[in-house]
Amino acid sequence: MTTSDLLTLTKFRLSALVIVTTLVGFWLRTPVNGFDFWLLFHTIIGSTLAAFGAGVFNQLMEIEPDSRMERTADRPLPSGRVSPSAAFGIGWLLSAWALIHLTIRVNMEAAALTAATLATYLFIYTPLKRQSPTNTLVGAVSGALPPLIGWAGAAGPLPAGALPHFRWSLMIEPGAIYLFLLLFLWQLPHFLAINWMYRDQYRQGGFVMLANDDELGARTSRHALAYAISTVLLMFYPVYAGAAHGWWFLPPALLLSGWMCMLAVRFNRQPERATARKLFFCTLMYLPAILTVSIIAWKRG
Repeated sequence: MTTSDLLTLTKFRLSALVIVTTLVGFWLRTPVNGFDFWLLFHTIIGSTLAAFGAGVFNQLMEIEPDSRMERTADRPLPSGRVSPSAAFGIGWLLSAWALIHLTIRVNMEAAALTAATLATYLFIYTPLKRQSPTNTLVGAVSGALPPLIGWAGAAGPLPAGALPHFRWSLMIEPGAIYLFLLLFLWQLPHFLAINWMYRDQYRQGGFVMLANDDELGARTSRHALAYAISTVLLMFYPVYAGAAHGWWFLPPALLLSGWMCMLAVRFNRQPERATARKLFFCTLMYLPAILTVSIIAWKRG
């Protein structure tokens, strides 16, 4: 197995998104004077291993449809360069190591969120891709959990002497809610644009996507616009909740989200490959930009 095959098998580029969002979640919850480098290191290691394991299992479950799509046919498993048994062993090792590492080195909340991410992605989202277009929503849920892993990881282990318990309150803190909704809403215009541009290949692969029978793009672009508008509205929440400085956060956040919304409007008015492509590339630039704005404007601690 070559290094290139291993990077493809673990979906390294997609896993990089998990690393970044986990890091942001950890950073936003860490008090200004309470940064723990080793706690961050172990949180990132655990979430990264889990992302790699999920990537391997996902491709293992989709060998046959991947072999029918031009853009995935040359992946290591459908091309035969890596055997399914070897991939299964790699995926199992990575996923198990991730959960054990997080439980021992970070806390049970981070480990539980990681387990929920794996379960949602592999046992609900992946099979649903061949059954219902709602798979995109489920996939957005699993993609929105990594920043919460970082958020929970920043809380560290339970204090010495405390009775073992699961800290549910971590999941409903304003920062956790904002990060989850941001990643959830951002993914939908992003993936809907991809779905519509490559709808022929998705049909070939046997995947049931919203854009499959939407040749004119009206339905897909309408959904993309609705989620883009929701993202604009979300920008008011961190300020309302007192988690971000309004004058530092709102102007750039609304500018960025308004830009994505404007391109979603264009896609809705003129559903064609060019407008879908512009929306897709906008989403690629939007996420790192809005995360940077959040880091700068956040009231840490």
